[in-house]
Amino acid sequence: MLELYKGNLDVKSIQNKWFDLVKEKNHGALITFVGIVRDEDGIDGLSFDIYEPILNNWFLKWQGKLKMVKAEVYMAHSIGDVLLHESSFMCAISSPKRRVSLEMIDKFVEDFKANAPIWKYDLRDGKRLFIKKRGQKLENSGVLV
Repeated sequence: MLELYKGNLDVKSIQNKWFDLVKEKNHGALITFVGIVRDEDGIDGLSFDIYEPILNNWFLKWQGKLKMVKAEVYMAHSIGDVLLHESSFMCAISSPKRRVSLEMIDKFVEDFKANAPIWKYDLRDGKRLFIKKRGQKLENSGVLV
C-alpha cells in the first residue's frame, strides 16, 4: 500500500489503519519507521515533490521482493510542505514472523533514501530552497534529492 498525502502525515491514524490491515492477515509482526522533520540548520521545515510514475514502479518492485519472503510493505509520504517535528515519511513491513520484518525494514528505508524519486527542499522564511549537496544521481535521470 502506497499513499501520498498533501502536507504532514497523521502518524497515529495511518499507523492504526496499517495495524488493522495486519491483524486481518494474521501477521505476527509490524515494524514501522516514522521520519520526522528535525530542527537543523535554521530551517522552518521541508517541502517535497514526487514523480509518481517512477515511485509507483519502485514500490511495485519492493512489493514483489517482499511477497517472495511472505511479507508486505506499507508506505506514506508527504507532498508539499511539512514543518518541524511533523512527519513526512512512514513505512512498515509486516510478516508472519518478526525476523523478516526486522531485516527488511532497514533495507527498504535505505533503498528509499537512495532511489525513490522524491525531491526535497528546505523551507526558510516562506521560501522553498533546493539544496543540491543533498542530491544524488537518479539512474537514467537527473539529480535526486
